[in-house]
Amino acid sequence: MVRWPGLYAVLATAGQSALGGSMQLRRVVRESRATGVALAALGVFWGGFAAQMPVFKLRAGVSDAGLGGLLLLSALGGMAAMAAGPQLQRALGARALPLFGVVLAGAALMPLVIGSAVGLGCALLLMGAAMSSLDIAANVRISQREAETDLPLMNWNHALFSFGFGAAAVAAGLARAAGAPPEVIQPVFALILAGAALAMRDAASSDLAVGGPIATAQTLPVSPWGAVLPAAFILFAAFVAENATETWSALHIERDLGGAIGTGAFGPAMLGGMMGLGRLGGQMLAARLGEARLIAGSAMVGVVGAVVVAVAPVAWVAVLGVALIGAGVAVVVPSANSLLGRKVAPDARAWAISRAWLLGFTGFFIGPVVMGTIAQRAGLSVAFLAVALVLAAILPGLARLLRRAPQRRMPQL
Repeated sequence: MVRWPGLYAVLATAGQSALGGSMQLRRVVRESRATGVALAALGVFWGGFAAQMPVFKLRAGVSDAGLGGLLLLSALGGMAAMAAGPQLQRALGARALPLFGVVLAGAALMPLVIGSAVGLGCALLLMGAAMSSLDIAANVRISQREAETDLPLMNWNHALFSFGFGAAAVAAGLARAAGAPPEVIQPVFALILAGAALAMRDAASSDLAVGGPIATAQTLPVSPWGAVLPAAFILFAAFVAENATETWSALHIERDLGGAIGTGAFGPAMLGGMMGLGRLGGQMLAARLGEARLIAGSAMVGVVGAVVVAVAPVAWVAVLGVALIGAGVAVVVPSANSLLGRKVAPDARAWAISRAWLLGFTGFFIGPVVMGTIAQRAGLSVAFLAVALVLAAILPGLARLLRRAPQRRMPQL
C-alpha cells in the first residue's frame, strides 16, 4: 500500500496526543487512511484556491456580484457529479477514490486559464465537478465504515480536510506575499494532489459491492426522505457559512479592513485550522454530549463568530471572528452525516447521503453567490450578518431530524 508521506503521520500523532492517545483513535486513524487522505486532498485543493481569490478575481475582471454569479457554475458541476455519484462509485468499487483523486489533481491546473470571466466560469465548473466526485465518494465510504466498525469516523476525516485547507491557505498566502504567481503555486498543488491520489488506495474497500440494484426512494420500504431533507437543510446552512467565509474573508480582510497583500490568507487559514481542531475535539465530545447537542452548541458559537466578523473594526478582530466561525461549523457536517447514517437502513445509506449532499452541498456554492450579491449592495459586513442568520437556522433543521425514527430493518430490494 502506498503511504501518505509526512503530513498524515504528523496529524495522526498530534490527534492521538490531543485526545489522550486512546486506542479508539488509533483504530479511527487506521480505518480512515484512504478516506482521510481524500478529504485532506480536498482541503489542499480548495484552501490553495481560496487564499488566491483576490488575484483570481482581479484577473477575471469581475465585480463582487459577478464573482458570486460565476460561482453558480461550480454548483452546477458539483450537483451533476453528486447526482451520478452512487452509480459511479458502485461501478468503480475500490478504484473510485484514487481515480477521483487523479481528476482532482488535474483540476488544480484549471485556475491557470483564468484571464476573463469566461475563463473563471469554465474553471469553476470543472473544479466543482472534480471536488464533488471525490467528496461524495469519500463520505459514503466513511459512513459505510462507521456502520461496519461501529467507530465514529466522520469528525477525524473532516478534521483532515480542515487541516489540509488551512495549511494550503497559509502556503498560498506566503507564496503570494513573496511574489509567486498562480502559475508557480498551482502546479505545486497539482503535484501534491497527484501524490495524494496514489495514497487513496484502500485495501479495506475491495469488498465494496459492484453491480446489483441501486437503492432509490421508490425501491425502499420506508421512504428515507423524512431524514434526508432535514439533514440536507443542516448541511446547506453549514456549507453556506463555511464556503462564504472561505471565499470572502480574504477580500474582506485585505480590501475592507486594510490588511496588507497576502494577509487576507489568514482568514481562510484560520477557518481551516480551527475547523480541524474542532473536529479533533468532536471525536471526544460527540461521545460525551451526543451529536445533537454538539451540533446545537457549535452552531451558536458560529453565530457569534459571524457577528464578530461583521462588526470588526480592524483585520485582527475579523480573523478572531473567523476562528469562532470555524470552531462553530467544524462538527456540524460530520455529525449530521453520522446522524443521517443512523436514521436510514444500511442499503439506503449511500442513496440517502448522496441525496442529502446533492441538496445540502448547494450551500457550498450558493453561499458565496449570495454573499457577493449582498456585498455589492450593502457591503461584506452586512453579508456576514446574513451568515449569522443562516447558522441560527440549523436549530430547527436539527429538531426535525431528531424526530425521525431510525429505520433499522434492512430493505428488501
